[in-house]
Amino acid sequence: MVVIKMKYVVSIVKSIMDNIPLTMKLAKNDFKSKYASSLFGIIWAYAQPLMTIFVFWFVFQMGFKSAPVHDIPFILWFVPAYVPWIYFSDILNSSASCMLEYNYLVKKVQFNVEVLPTVKIISAGFVHIFFIGFIVVMYAIYRIPLSISCIQVFYYTAALTLLGFGLAMLVSSITVIFKDLVPVISIILQVGFWIIPICWNPETMEPWVMNVLKINPIYYIVSGYRDAFIYHIPFWEHPVYTGYFWSVTLVVFVLGCSVFAKLRPHFADEL
Repeated sequence: MVVIKMKYVVSIVKSIMDNIPLTMKLAKNDFKSKYASSLFGIIWAYAQPLMTIFVFWFVFQMGFKSAPVHDIPFILWFVPAYVPWIYFSDILNSSASCMLEYNYLVKKVQFNVEVLPTVKIISAGFVHIFFIGFIVVMYAIYRIPLSISCIQVFYYTAALTLLGFGLAMLVSSITVIFKDLVPVISIILQVGFWIIPICWNPETMEPWVMNVLKINPIYYIVSGYRDAFIYHIPFWEHPVYTGYFWSVTLVVFVLGCSVFAKLRPHFADEL
């Protein structure tokens, strides 16, 4: 069973690596086409997350006068956790419907459909890179110095991308068969935003609640971004939790590739 699943993984990864130029071209076109018909174009890709950040800043910091978290202004504590959530949400939402969106390519016999979830991940990555820079700018505005530990953000971005890839392969293949999964994922993400400690401090909860929350691998990512920008804690100081995250990510990666490979022969018929 393990050998068969690893065969699927190797096959899919090899296909994606062999089609990098095509994947990058499709990702650029995908990013541009989302807002091609609008007046302000790709500005909208950044406007919605920026508006959410502004709302949280106005409501919690200006309205409710939320106290600083560990001597860090609330908005600077919130944004490093919200930025990876934007990336993760975009990966899941866009990859869930990518086969339906590109059904004309899926039906082509010679087209390698496994590149489509990767296209959505790269497209989401363009926005994510911008918001990593946005975090740096915000800290500069507040005159809060960044340490060398902030380069860990690239490690956590890579970790989130790999986890997102496994989930993208999984959901993109299942939604071809079960199309109702698309709105279900949207609902799960809405609930997930409030369950994961993005806008609230997990240290205010009971220890057992925190242990339950840590089962979710996104908790590792959210905490990691804060460790990189705020607490200056290297990821290797959490060896047990780091090992747990990568174990879960590996399982999701193999499972996603395996399900995708098994359902791939049925895509054209279902679409």
